[in-house]
Amino acid sequence: MGGAERSARKRRQNQSAGARAVAQARGRSGGGGNRTVVVTVIAVVVIAAVVIGGVIWSKSSSKDTEGQAIAAQPANPALDSANERNGVVVVSGKADAKAKIDIYADFLCPYCGQLQKTYGTQMEQQIEAGNLQISYHMIPLLASRSDPPGYSLDAANAALCAADEGKFTAFHDSLFAQQPEEGQRGYDKSQLIKLGQDLGITSTQFSNCVNGSTYDAQLNQALQTISADPNFQGTPTILHNGQSLNWQDPNWLTTLVGQG
Repeated sequence: MGGAERSARKRRQNQSAGARAVAQARGRSGGGGNRTVVVTVIAVVVIAAVVIGGVIWSKSSSKDTEGQAIAAQPANPALDSANERNGVVVVSGKADAKAKIDIYADFLCPYCGQLQKTYGTQMEQQIEAGNLQISYHMIPLLASRSDPPGYSLDAANAALCAADEGKFTAFHDSLFAQQPEEGQRGYDKSQLIKLGQDLGITSTQFSNCVNGSTYDAQLNQALQTISADPNFQGTPTILHNGQSLNWQDPNWLTTLVGQG
């Protein structure tokens, strides 16, 4: 159940309880001025309960990721061995692949999560088959949209640190498989490091890279650069030969690979 749905359900429950309370008060009261006062007081109490309930839910929701381990997705050595970091871009797939695309995504972006959920497995299968090469650009577009701010940037940096250890694909897939909600708490650096360790990364270079925000400046510069490109439509954006692809077309991937 999503955050908005939980909030709406909480409001409906509070409103239903308030309606019953008002009806009961009307039944006990004989009418006139006293009934008006009772109903008014109860209405105020109900409104306060709804507001307080919303605040309590919001605080609880904002801590959904606190203390949680990020479940590590299975690593595919065939994909991980193909990863190559070039600055803040990670290239996965053969140089002679039939089709080559650039994906610009943010680990907090819900539509990026939808893209990964719907097409992630298919894209990786095409990479493994030698038909597709993907240049992954992790863009911290929503760095201000977590509580506290900064998750998008921390996650993008950690993914590049994982790429240095040959674990980008599994790290990338794990973050999207258990994606935090936009506007709420992301994962902190210790949780990102723990994910790397669960994926088999044992070097101190990885933890130092995550804690030291090694690639932050380059990631912010990459965001500024792509934001000036008229083909960039926010996250996710998929470019093929510099032109934007409509990833919401269910046939986009098969058409792309078929055409090369």
